[in-house]
Amino acid sequence: MKALVLGGNGFIGSHVVDALLAEGHSVRVFDRAPEKFRSPLQKVDYRLSAFDDTPALSEALEDIDVVYHLISTTVPSTSNKDPIYDIESNLKGTVRLLNLMRDSGVRRIIYLSSGGTVYGVPEVSPIPETHPLRPICSYGVVKVAIENYLQMYQALYGIDAVILRASNPYGERQGHAGVQGVIGTFMGKIKAGQDIEIWGDGSVVRDYIYVKDLAELCVCAGNSAETGIFNAGAGEGQSVRQVFDAVIQAANVSIEPTFKVGRAYDVPEVVLNIKKSEAAFNWRPLTCFGEGLDVSWSWLEGA
Repeated sequence: MKALVLGGNGFIGSHVVDALLAEGHSVRVFDRAPEKFRSPLQKVDYRLSAFDDTPALSEALEDIDVVYHLISTTVPSTSNKDPIYDIESNLKGTVRLLNLMRDSGVRRIIYLSSGGTVYGVPEVSPIPETHPLRPICSYGVVKVAIENYLQMYQALYGIDAVILRASNPYGERQGHAGVQGVIGTFMGKIKAGQDIEIWGDGSVVRDYIYVKDLAELCVCAGNSAETGIFNAGAGEGQSVRQVFDAVIQAANVSIEPTFKVGRAYDVPEVVLNIKKSEAAFNWRPLTCFGEGLDVSWSWLEGA
């Protein structure tokens, strides 16, 4: 299989590349910059350009069997500051990609959506894929719009799509600048000797999936003939306070956080029902939360 990984030099994308190579697939990466934490891999065909560079993207699609679309120019915490940019860079960019796929004959795409934002405030927990979609941030709204376009292009043009609604990934090579990813942020601040701030009282619950488990699911989806929407998480929740306590245990430090006023877009609890993914792809997350944190901290200490 010849795979094109859009965003393949990023946190999640680099692990998807590793998982594809481990199975012997041919890999091409399209990203705007090289990997931050390691040198280029010899077996990977790298194409460095912006997502809105249509000629470069068109060339990258040549002879490709499946596209892994992992590019996002925004994150939930910043998307509401400029929804127009979110729409122009992510929604328009993905529709442009789908047009290029249609024209070049590429007929399969794996898209990483957001299990943490598309559902809004849940009516049930864990959340199934059939739950109503009520996002309360631009990031989630745009993700839902992209999902709809993917399904439209499948119906009209035969582009098979697997939509993976991912929870909160963490692990090696995650950025720790404080923009996205509470685990990476906490660990980065501990390493730098900085204070840790928690929005709200620490009771917000999220579903955290180890990045290699998520990457394995992405590859399973690409290998399969399945289409449709699938949750991608660990299937269990941790509160922010529990995450903090587990992180300081992994780092073997003793500190207390500072609590700040909660944010309006923080949904109280998001835990994903992953039974559909487990059944369809013969997959399940293998890494327990504590083990994943230990590996993540060990990597960060040596980074």
